[in-house]
Amino acid sequence: MAKVIVTGILGQDGANMAQYLLDNTNHEVFGAMRRSAAPNYINVEEFRDHDRFHLVFLDLVDANSIEKVVTDIQPDYFVNFAANSFVGISWTMPEQVFDVNALGVLRCLEAIKKIRPSCRFYSAGSSEEFGDVDYSPQDLNHPIKPRSPYGASKSAARGIVKVYRESYDLYAVHGILFNHEGPKRGEEFVTRKITKGVARIKVALEGNQKFDPIELGNLDSQRDWSDSRDFVKGVWMMVNQDEYRKEKTGEVKDYLLSSGKTYSVREFIKMAFEAAGIKIKWSFRGTTGNSASPENEVVEDDHGSVLVRINPKFYRPADVDLLLGDSSLIREELGWKPEIDLWEMVKDMVNKDIGIESHNERMFQFRAEEDENFRIIR
Repeated sequence: MAKVIVTGILGQDGANMAQYLLDNTNHEVFGAMRRSAAPNYINVEEFRDHDRFHLVFLDLVDANSIEKVVTDIQPDYFVNFAANSFVGISWTMPEQVFDVNALGVLRCLEAIKKIRPSCRFYSAGSSEEFGDVDYSPQDLNHPIKPRSPYGASKSAARGIVKVYRESYDLYAVHGILFNHEGPKRGEEFVTRKITKGVARIKVALEGNQKFDPIELGNLDSQRDWSDSRDFVKGVWMMVNQDEYRKEKTGEVKDYLLSSGKTYSVREFIKMAFEAAGIKIKWSFRGTTGNSASPENEVVEDDHGSVLVRINPKFYRPADVDLLLGDSSLIREELGWKPEIDLWEMVKDMVNKDIGIESHNERMFQFRAEEDENFRIIR
């Protein structure tokens, strides 16, 4: 039985990685999280009481914290998904983003080098490292040209992993992950913002209630979206590539995960409303300037109610228009392939959010009835 540390355990990827390991291996999983005044355990509730799952405290900005956990657990694997991972925020707090995303990786590798050099390490990379792309689809040979502090921090982490792998003979892998979503995705990400908003509108329409439209930025950004549940399988292959590789070369290398297909935010919106059974149409509602400008574009339902509108405050200072990945290397060498297509993923996300919104609405009505009964009794 191997011991696996998974950081970012309360997030989408960490939780999915833990679930995959508990379901498909006999390994002991140590889910690492920062100390927080109000942690949200919703992503780990399904397996929180599993006898092979344990929660531990670890902070990537604290080397002593990392070293203590590595010393106490003596892990065989260290899978790092912890990060400041919201691209938009990285412009407002670049120093903190680098401290976690780049220096955090350095601290982990230092701890492994000193305490447990046999431990296999995974660093989660991002397609944002490519940034201003030269060609599509992007592969591992594409120049690194990030357009955000977040992308730059992930690029730095990639370099750190390479240095430690080559200098200290550590089994360290930096896997570049293109956009990946799922029902456990955080609400600050645009895909979950869309599916949660669609669910909120769905429940409001069914109850003949008023609702606020979803506000978004650039609808024409194109992304290579996959399901996180497929990606964690690929990550596990990366840290065990000697077992999966057809040609047993003994080499440890980085890989890239992607679907190889690209869709716009606009197309994601269409899928989400379709999954909820809501018919939509695109139109313009301009009051000033050019009425057909992007800022005046809206999504309406059959009754003319605005469901989605553009808010310029959600535009990024610098955006990446198109990201499309070439994952042929890991498909050919390790045999990885995605199993969940975008439509299935969107339906899963929307259905989960509809369930959450319906529950919240029932609880709100229940409390309102209780308050009314209390007033009547008094």
